[in-house]
Amino acid sequence: MHIGIDTSCYTTSVAAVCKGKILFDKKIMLSVKEGKRGLRQSDAVFLHTRNLSEIMGGCNTGSGVSVSVAARPRNVSGSYMPVFLAGICAAKTLQSALGCKYNEFSHQQGHIMAGLYSAGALHWVGSPFLAFHISGGTTEMLLVKGENLVDIEIVGKTLDISAGQLIDRVGVNLGLAFPCGKELELLAENATEEISLPVSVSGMDINFSGAEFKAMRLSARQADVADAVLQCVARSVKTVIENAKETYNLNRVIMVGGVAANKQLRRYIGDEAVFASPKLSCDNAVGIALLGEMN
Repeated sequence: MHIGIDTSCYTTSVAAVCKGKILFDKKIMLSVKEGKRGLRQSDAVFLHTRNLSEIMGGCNTGSGVSVSVAARPRNVSGSYMPVFLAGICAAKTLQSALGCKYNEFSHQQGHIMAGLYSAGALHWVGSPFLAFHISGGTTEMLLVKGENLVDIEIVGKTLDISAGQLIDRVGVNLGLAFPCGKELELLAENATEEISLPVSVSGMDINFSGAEFKAMRLSARQADVADAVLQCVARSVKTVIENAKETYNLNRVIMVGGVAANKQLRRYIGDEAVFASPKLSCDNAVGIALLGEMN
């Protein structure tokens, strides 16, 4: 059995897999006070530590166990966030107690692996493909090469705020609870008027600050504002996907990250890309556990 642990900014996750089957998958969202747009890292570390003691009790271990952890945001030198220390501590404690194999991966590697698994695209590993990581803090077009998802190059990104930040900032301004993605999605389903927000894409890079500026000042129904924001994100992402496919002569594109669970985005992108399942689009430790099994 292979255990995975991921302590991202807003989700404590533990999973276990064996021979490609998910045996255990549990997560706890970190609570954010009403009207706030996030947590201090110190508060998040405390919440992760408390949550891990609750979750780990349900993950029964046996012989032949290995443990893997998301130790950093990206698989590059200097990539660091304090929240991942909670997961590292728990994983190393488990390794010490069981004398088992220990692996470290990046949060981004876990997202991609979970996406490939849930989309039935694990056979892509080892050949070049594109991955669009779109979440609360990340909006990046990635070129993925090599075994074990080690060689990941950022080939496009947002130059100001991420898609998730655009969604959350406008959502909080509309009175929604942070993180706002799910509530904004439900709100947008009731839109009656089409409102256009500026789309700013250059090659594979995106700017969302102009869309944020206009959205914050719209005097329109909440549902119409919500729909306009999600349509802006979808149009921007689709343009980047089309540009990346042409640039690298690749048709394989996987969409991962919490924003990739959005229904409007999925409808607009269509068959331009394959998507992680909604459950495994959001932060999870399944991808980390699968990477541990692969290694």
